[in-house]
Amino acid sequence: MRIATWNVNSIRARLDRVVAWLERSDVDVLAMQETKCRDDQFPYDVIGRLGYQAAHRGVSGWNGVAVLSRVGLADVQVGFPGQPGWGDEPVTEARALAATCDGVRVWSLYVPNGRTLSDPHYLYKLEWLARLRDTAAAWLADDPEAQIVLPGDWNIAPHDDDVWDMRVFAHSTHVSAPERTAFAAIVDAGTPTWSGRTLLALGFTRTGTTRGYGSPAARGCASTSPSPAQP
Repeated sequence: MRIATWNVNSIRARLDRVVAWLERSDVDVLAMQETKCRDDQFPYDVIGRLGYQAAHRGVSGWNGVAVLSRVGLADVQVGFPGQPGWGDEPVTEARALAATCDGVRVWSLYVPNGRTLSDPHYLYKLEWLARLRDTAAAWLADDPEAQIVLPGDWNIAPHDDDVWDMRVFAHSTHVSAPERTAFAAIVDAGTPTWSGRTLLALGFTRTGTTRGYGSPAARGCASTSPSPAQP
């Protein structure tokens, strides 16, 4: 099964690029983040004409996640158990969506950005990751043979060479020790059960920066999940 992930930064603005990429990529499942639309605005009909089923969760012009599959789409789930909310009156944001695709549980994840190291959003990000770690560990404890993939925009660079210049990012989010520790904890939660699948499932890359939202080649900030590259 070919699985890809893409922070599309508005599906409505980039639908033509998504369609073109799907037509040439031969991908079976695509996890998308930052769709930036409500469920009723998502282009189900266009995606359907390409042979893909789609599940989407979005409530406004912010966030939004989707799973597209041409190998079946079942047991759709919005959010993971224990997912924390954000705001003065905490609301669970559209940042996590799962569906079973040909026996594989695929999660589209959009980890909170964190903004700055002193922003409350940073603490929200760390809590979000900690809750995900606990939940993912529980999934594998319940079923050690479960086929689970966690693609998405993680907003974390686990190694210095995941960013183009650490001098620029040194005092920023994405590269801080607590974020990297949280990421490693999720990897460790799947070891040895996830074994060699873990890094692939988490979309881990050490190829440096990516080149911008407009191309499916990559994304213009540090992220552990590059947008889908051409095969």
